Amino acid sequence: MYKSMILPGWGQITNRQIWKVPIVYGLLGGLVWYSIDLTKRYHDYRAAYYNLNSQTPDDQRFGPTPAYIPESANLEQLKTIRNSYRNRRDMVYIGIGLAYGLNIIDAYVFAHMRSFDVSENLSMRPSIKPGIMAQAPVGVTLSIALLKKTK
Repeated sequence: MYKSMILPGWGQITNRQIWKVPIVYGLLGGLVWYSIDLTKRYHDYRAAYYNLNSQTPDDQRFGPTPAYIPESANLEQLKTIRNSYRNRRDMVYIGIGLAYGLNIIDAYVFAHMRSFDVSENLSMRPSIKPGIMAQAPVGVTLSIALLKKTK
């Protein structure tokens, strides 16, 4: 778990599940790339909104208006598009955090389950018995014993 916290995928390599490393980096890399793209578009529409708005000072503090946004664009549409890009970018940030956490949880769970026996030599012996207790109604007790098969 600690290794995956330091470097994503390191815990999977330690647990001998190297096939998961491309999945971890593909997911994290794709989300990071998408967040960079959304941030760039958000900055473009933020600059266009403030530059084309007659009620804000024309100081171009957010940079020039990109060429692909027309000078005659509707301010409400610019504001809506800008907010949409910002909201999507923020959701992608949450996705990055969840993907990073999932990487850590996967390494932790597999490290603890590595010693769990899942061989064909396991069997189960269920037993049902009447349960009689003092000052309580009659009930049923179900117990399950996990055993190793002997050949």
